[in-house]
Amino acid sequence: MATSNPAFSNEVFSPYGSAPGGSPPNAMTVQGTVGKTSLLLAILSACGIWAWNITVRDSVQAHVPLAAISGIGGTVIAFLTIFRPTMAPWTAPLYAAAEGVFLGIISQAIQIGMGDKLNHANPGIVFQAISLTVSVLCVMLFLYGARIVRVTDKFRTGVIMATGALALFYLVSFVLRLFHFNVPLIYESSIYGIGFSLFVVGLASVNLLLDFDMIEQGARNGAPKYMEWYGAFGLLVTLVWLYLEILRLLQKLNGRDNEES
Repeated sequence: MATSNPAFSNEVFSPYGSAPGGSPPNAMTVQGTVGKTSLLLAILSACGIWAWNITVRDSVQAHVPLAAISGIGGTVIAFLTIFRPTMAPWTAPLYAAAEGVFLGIISQAIQIGMGDKLNHANPGIVFQAISLTVSVLCVMLFLYGARIVRVTDKFRTGVIMATGALALFYLVSFVLRLFHFNVPLIYESSIYGIGFSLFVVGLASVNLLLDFDMIEQGARNGAPKYMEWYGAFGLLVTLVWLYLEILRLLQKLNGRDNEES
């Protein structure tokens, strides 16, 4: 089984094969992965709230270095986890903490850019993005659990190809931005830019189905217990991507409304 999430490559779970007579003791389970995913989300949320609050107290500019360190640190930890899954019980919580700090500061910066007053009574665009991310997760989990959408080989291949093409597109746009050329589809709030963001949000959403399938396959194949942490880490990677894309989409929609008003 393959997936477009680099944390869930074909080599991760396949070496274990199917466990004869059921899963062996201390094997990965879906329930265990769900519990560890909940713990990682709690760590990410706590660190995100902390970063949000210190940015409200001070300023975004004062915490730009912290955002950069946490973002780069999270990326390094993610690659370390991907290449050494046995380290997931230690690196996955560190990744969640780093991404929480990064998302807290970035979310604050975006909300300030939208002109929203930051207080607990008016969380604004960030609260909308969080709510939509949770809603998408619940919908995708229901669709997968009820087998309304089945992860077939053809479906998986299509999602992987689309995600790979998107990653290449983002890489090219990043290089172009170094030469002060912004790709309109990514940054502008035109109808085409909004349509592009809707496509990306949809693609990130269906990637959750592939993640669920890989976790289920790992449990079925009797993967070691530490792979529960790895499965939770991989799912968190997709959720972080989904949240950022939803936040970007809402930012574009808000910008378009301001242009028309």
